[in-house]
Amino acid sequence: MPKRRAWEEDEDEAAAPPPEPCWLCGRDLGELIEWHHPVPKSKGGKARVAVHPICHRTIHAHFTNAELGRIGEDVEALRHHPEIAKFLTWVAGKPADFNAPTKKKER
Repeated sequence: MPKRRAWEEDEDEAAAPPPEPCWLCGRDLGELIEWHHPVPKSKGGKARVAVHPICHRTIHAHFTNAELGRIGEDVEALRHHPEIAKFLTWVAGKPADFNAPTKKKER
């Protein structure tokens, strides 16, 4: 099978469904995608969801693995947390591959 050049589009790619949105913020995913375990592997989680790197850092800046294990796959519980809700409002208009420093929660 010959190698494809970056600018050549495969017929299968042209018919591919649009990418999934970010699990946390709901914006379209960009070039950089990270995989988040809603229930941490250390707590027995196996499922993974696609998120933006900034969304991933924000989740882990505000929740410990124990807290994430208790919340489970309930993304709405995360979205209703005051700091996450503030972040989601702020990031809503940003481009998919937007990056910025992430503040950690005061513990």
